[in-house]
Amino acid sequence: MQIMLSLSIALFAGLMLSRLAKVFKLPAVTAYLVAGILVGPYLLGALGVKGLGFVSMGDVKSYSLICDVALGFIAFSIGNEFRLSQLKSTGKQATVIGIAQAVFTTLLVDAILIGVHFMIPDKLPLPAAIVLGAIASATAPAATLMVVRQYKAKGKLTDILLPIVALDDAVGLVLFAVSFGIAKALMVGKVDMLSLIAEPLLEVVLSLILGFVMGCLLTFIERFFHSRSKRLSVSVTFVFATVGLSMMEFEVGGVHIAFSSLLVCMMLGTMFCNLCDFSEELMDRVERWTAPLYVLFFVLSGAELELSVFADFAIVAIGALFILSRSVGKYFGAYTSAKAVHCDDSIVKNLGITLLPQAGVALGMAMKASALGTVGEMVANITLFAVLIYELVGPAMTKSALVRAGDIKPEGKTSARKQDTVTK
Repeated sequence: MQIMLSLSIALFAGLMLSRLAKVFKLPAVTAYLVAGILVGPYLLGALGVKGLGFVSMGDVKSYSLICDVALGFIAFSIGNEFRLSQLKSTGKQATVIGIAQAVFTTLLVDAILIGVHFMIPDKLPLPAAIVLGAIASATAPAATLMVVRQYKAKGKLTDILLPIVALDDAVGLVLFAVSFGIAKALMVGKVDMLSLIAEPLLEVVLSLILGFVMGCLLTFIERFFHSRSKRLSVSVTFVFATVGLSMMEFEVGGVHIAFSSLLVCMMLGTMFCNLCDFSEELMDRVERWTAPLYVLFFVLSGAELELSVFADFAIVAIGALFILSRSVGKYFGAYTSAKAVHCDDSIVKNLGITLLPQAGVALGMAMKASALGTVGEMVANITLFAVLIYELVGPAMTKSALVRAGDIKPEGKTSARKQDTVTK
């Protein structure tokens, strides 16, 4: 009873606040995140009434399966942006920009935070500065995708944005693994080349292979079903299975083997949309089926935001510098690389803004950094502070950039109720 009440209140709060957000012309994603804060441990949950809200962070994390599944479907949908027919026109540009802006952001944030370390070494340890630089490269594909969907964004910027966001996660994982290895070496005084180079590359390669195999299997099995409902059910089944398989972790000869669920599910969607001749219709049906799941995902993400980080002035100050330097890195990294590959002016001027949202992947990196002890705790708190700010303002900035680029019409999304009336 408590589980069902908590989920229904979370879903209801998100939907109600999305109506209020529409009045202020804010993206629905922002409303869902705010709703999560309202029903989270620091507000409604603080009353201690189970079922009325989330009474603790442990309570919120008990619903992590919903978040894992939602991220799987989000990644599956982003895989749809890697259709070969579309990549012929944007593939080379997206690849160059995706890698260049991530590396540029990491180097810039590293340089600034390392400079801060030398000024106040007791406040910001060198390993923390290095790890934070890598975390800065990560972008949140979920928030970006939801803004694109809500406003039915379509145009040159949208066409190149989603492949870049997808590629960004692969580059970010490699950058983080290398930075994490360097930070670990600085702390223990020994460099482990295996964890520094081999393991992150293996994670990316094996994730793509697993996604490739599952995508081929999905395409093959879909052909045995002819009704739309059965085909939808098969697609959902494979996303569930792929998310589950991507959670595997084991060791082979001392090498730690793990998978990235985002990369695996992206590859699943990429293979499916390129191999299956009716994939476009199925992708559209999957998107409709997952709408309530996405609302819950963002409300739970909002409830997970750790507001207690505001109590530590050092965290707030370093976090503010991290946000500023990362924003500059993302904007100018995207600006210069887009200009270098001769992108349209609307892309050059607005792409960097759309890459600011940050959430799940960055938090995952921060949690892994917790293995560094007190240094890891500082990294996690600064990342939590940055995610809180980026998730609340990032979607609105993404919308604004897409409007300026002409991919979102000023009038926004048309009411479904009005469309029905016109049709009748």
